[in-house]
Amino acid sequence: MMSIALSSYNIVKDFSSNGNLLRVLNGASLNIFFGELTMLIGPSGCGKTTLLSILTGILRPTQGKVIINNIDLDTLTDKQNVIFRRTHLGLVFQQFNLLSHLTVAENVALPLLASGIVFNDAVVKAKITLSRFGMSSHANKKPNQLSGGQQQRVAFARALVHDPKVIFCDEPTSALDAQSGYQVMEALQEIAVKPDCAVIVVTHDNRIYSFADRIIHMNDGIIVKEELVEKGNEN
Repeated sequence: MMSIALSSYNIVKDFSSNGNLLRVLNGASLNIFFGELTMLIGPSGCGKTTLLSILTGILRPTQGKVIINNIDLDTLTDKQNVIFRRTHLGLVFQQFNLLSHLTVAENVALPLLASGIVFNDAVVKAKITLSRFGMSSHANKKPNQLSGGQQQRVAFARALVHDPKVIFCDEPTSALDAQSGYQVMEALQEIAVKPDCAVIVVTHDNRIYSFADRIIHMNDGIIVKEELVEKGNEN
């Protein structure tokens, strides 16, 4: 039986807009399992990115709770939440947030440096991780010397360099051509088959649905359907 990496229970999220209450999430509940790559899909505005922000602890829900690897995020202070996210989670959002004054390798090394690993060792590990995304030859460049797709692959390497247990990706192939997108998804799929890791991908890109083990459909702030993806046998 597969172990649960993450659970959300009846997540509600309200925002105030011009004095009016806007409910973006209306009781979203789901389970994410270790050893799986799960995709969260649905129309624009259905609440996917808001739910992702709550699952990562960046936003706190109006109601409900999130438990990751048996840790209830609601019990953590803001500082503890940041440390937990930095230590246990890998995050790739549509904004790459690369630091322009650092090299590509130094950007990727940042999570390791934050955890206390010495600079030279962190950069070595960063370069190894960059090689998984075909970016070894760009390690000493600055982010502004890269294309958007290359920057996205650097953001992936940074999210994975510290071997997080749960990896969250928001539209990971949006800036990539088909070949680069498949390369990224193959790397994520390889990570997701490990029994102590889980990958969650928010996407509109139906070209990559075949990489999923499980697809969760959202609409109007709730989970409306969940399906397991059948994998064909290769001869």
